Amino acid sequence: MRNKLEWREAVVTRSEQIADDVRQFEFAVPGGVPRFDPGSHCNIKVGLAAGQTIRTYSCLPAKPGHLSVAVKHHEHSRGGSRFMWGLAEGDTIALTLPENRFELAWRAPYYLLMAGGIGITPIFGMAQALAKRGTPFRLVYGGRSRAVMAFADGLEETLGEAVQIHAGDLGQRVDVAAEIANLPPDGELYVCGPIDMLTAVKSAWQAAGRPMGRLRFEVFGDSGLYVEAPFEVDVQGLDRSVAVRPDQTLLDALMEAGVEMIYDCQRGECGLCAVDIVSHDAPIDHRDVFFSEHEKQEGRRMCACVSRLAGGRAVIDVGYRP
Repeated sequence: MRNKLEWREAVVTRSEQIADDVRQFEFAVPGGVPRFDPGSHCNIKVGLAAGQTIRTYSCLPAKPGHLSVAVKHHEHSRGGSRFMWGLAEGDTIALTLPENRFELAWRAPYYLLMAGGIGITPIFGMAQALAKRGTPFRLVYGGRSRAVMAFADGLEETLGEAVQIHAGDLGQRVDVAAEIANLPPDGELYVCGPIDMLTAVKSAWQAAGRPMGRLRFEVFGDSGLYVEAPFEVDVQGLDRSVAVRPDQTLLDALMEAGVEMIYDCQRGECGLCAVDIVSHDAPIDHRDVFFSEHEKQEGRRMCACVSRLAGGRAVIDVGYRP
C-alpha cells in the first residue's frame, strides 16, 4: 500500500547542533534532488542493535542536490535518534527522495501554522514559502524552553511579528482556542507536534465549529504517554505469538513474524493498519490521530504503526479468517 520509494546512497556533508537536543544534517544526493514542497519527508535507513529499520524525517530547505533534516535526540529513543546523532561528515547513508503527505493547499487567503517542539521541521518550510509568496499567515511555536526550540531565533529575525514563540520554562503557553478564534472563517490551520498538542487542537477546532477539511496535521509517532517497553501479542486465528521490542513498532514486528498487514502512512493518520484488541493486561499507549478520544478510551482498536502497549501482553485480531 506504500508509494514507490526511490532510494539513494547519500553522503553526510553537515552535522551541526542547532538547539540543546536537536542536530541538523545535510546530505549530498547523487543524481540530484527533484523540487519538493514544504511538508515533504524522506525515509532513512538506520542501524539498531537488532538490525536495520526505517525512520522518517521532514525535509528542510537545502541547497541544490542536497537534502537536510533536523533530528531531536530522544532520551528514550527507539534507536533512530541515537543512530542519526552518531553520523559524521563523510558517512554514507541510504535515504529516499522526498514525498509529501502534509502539503499546503495554497487555496486559503490566510494560514495559521502551529508547531510543538521538533514539530517545527515541516512548519519551518511552510512559513518561509508563505512569506515568499506574500500570503498572510501567523506562526505559533511552543516548546519546553527557548534553548530546545530549533530555528526560533532565525524565524523571529526573518518573519518578525508573524511569529509568536512560547517557551514553557517562562510560563508561556499556546492558547489554542484563542488562536483558532482569531483565524478568519476561510483560513486554514496546519499543525505538527506531540500527540497531546494535536489532541488539543482537534478538540478546539471541532468546538469552534470549524470544517475539518481546513485542518491539516502531522504527528510524530514517538510522542506517547509511556516510555517504550517490550510487549507481546497473540494473534487470534493464527496461533502465533509475536514479541515487540522497544525499538520497533507493532506493525514491523507483525510483518517480521510473517503476519500479512495492510498499511500506508505509518504515522497513525490513515488507520489502515488498525488491529482489534480482544484483551490486554497493560495500558494502551495510543499515539495516533486517527481514532477519536472516545474510541481510544474504549480500547478496542489501535493503529499498529505507532501505538503500543506499555508492557504486558494483548490478544489482537488482524482480520485473518481461515
